[in-house]
Parts: sequence; structure tokens; C-alpha cells
Amino acid sequence: MVAARSQATQIKVDPSDLTPEKLAAYQKAQGAVTSALGKLLAITESYPDLKANQNFLELQAQLEGTENRITVARKNFNDAAQSYNTAIRRFPKSIFAGMFGFDKRAYFAAEEGAAQAPKVEF
Repeated sequence: MVAARSQATQIKVDPSDLTPEKLAAYQKAQGAVTSALGKLLAITESYPDLKANQNFLELQAQLEGTENRITVARKNFNDAAQSYNTAIRRFPKSIFAGMFGFDKRAYFAAEEGAAQAPKVEF
């Protein structure tokens, strides 16, 4: 979990140089974090003492909050990208966009099932 999180935080997304390839690499790193998190939650089922630990309960609450913030940030990013893409295709901005090389921005597409938090029963 720590290694996946470290790798995901090392990838920097620069808005001025945002390409579909760089966005895909960022999404892949975020997917590794989600996968590691799923494994962590699966491990806790084998350890009843861990389930009742106050620190673990706080971690679960923080993870839920993080998932919600990621969903909101993803929606905000996609809304901004859609607004930008629409603006550069409308006249007269389309003329300037073509002259100065403004291209469409890619959307952040989450992995299948990423909208739902992992279900864990204790």
C-alpha cells in the first residue's frame, strides 16, 4: 500500500502539458493504490483484533473521505475539460485555438467500478 501510494504521488500532472498518455499513466498509478487498498481490506478480515482497533476504524473513515474527494475532483476536472473543449470549438475562439495550437483536453476516465467503494463485511 505504501509503495503504491508513493508511486502515485510521484507522478505530477502538469496542466500545460497534459496528454492522454500522461493522464493514462496517472490513472494507472491511482489504480495500483486502489488495488493495494482492496488487498489491505481483505487482510483485515483474517485479523479480528485489527478490525476493532481504533486506529483502523479511523483509517476506514479517512479512506471513505478520500474516495469521496477523489470522486468530486474527478468530476470537477472532467467538467473543466468539457468546458474548455467546448470553448475552443465555438466561433470565434475556434479560430484563435487553431492559430495558436490549443487542442482538446482528455477526460479523466476512472477504471470500471471505481465509482463504488470496495465492499467489506466485518
